[in-house]
Amino acid sequence: MSRVFLYDTTLRDGTQAEDVSFLVADKIRIAQKLDELGIDYIEGGWPGSNPKDIAFFKDVKKITLNHAKVAAFGSTRRAKTTPDKDNNIQTLIQAEPDTVTIFGKTWDFHVREALRISLEENLELIYDSLAYLKKNVPEVVYDAEHFFDGYKSNPEFSMRALESAIISGATHLVLCDTNGGSLPFEVQDIVGAVQRHVGNDVIIGIHCHDDTGCAVANSLAAVHSGARHVQGTLNGLGERTGNTNLTTVIPNLQLKLGST
Repeated sequence: MSRVFLYDTTLRDGTQAEDVSFLVADKIRIAQKLDELGIDYIEGGWPGSNPKDIAFFKDVKKITLNHAKVAAFGSTRRAKTTPDKDNNIQTLIQAEPDTVTIFGKTWDFHVREALRISLEENLELIYDSLAYLKKNVPEVVYDAEHFFDGYKSNPEFSMRALESAIISGATHLVLCDTNGGSLPFEVQDIVGAVQRHVGNDVIIGIHCHDDTGCAVANSLAAVHSGARHVQGTLNGLGERTGNTNLTTVIPNLQLKLGST
């Protein structure tokens, strides 16, 4: 099996678990251990959301990581503004990470009911945000929020959202089972459909939540269908019932699937 990139979000998604709170110093020590473990990407937090995460991105520059890239997390620009005037986008750039990961809407229901904009406007949000970031940071990852729910509802629109990310310059497309409601056979089929649609020019990723106890199985099913980027947390920490458990995924990838 080809190389699978490991993306840890313990320092961001993991902190949303009940009774979990890290000091900045804790996050730095965890980042060092994740680097020693061989994690490819360490998501340090959302610098636009709180002072602690801003401090992390400042302090992490004072240490040496031998392998991992540090990623900052955020969202696409707000409607009715431009990326150069969007505070969230600017804070991501100011954090000076190795990689920026931004999420955007790929479920038509959320575009209409949460953002209350047209589907075309949402595609513009994705394109504008990623294209602007691509000019200002070394690497851009796109997290397609609620992708599996969106695909089941309106596959054409969900695919168009991915296309907007591709033409804007995103190198990784991460398909998110944000509600944790998908089953392995669904993930395998949908990831396969995405792989056939987008080809090999970008890396497809998977980000699963464990609400139905399928996060690890779903992640492995995604890899079986061509995903080469797996997001998760140590011990499955995360909001609600948690995220994909990298402590389980890593040995399965290496020992059972032969991933490097």
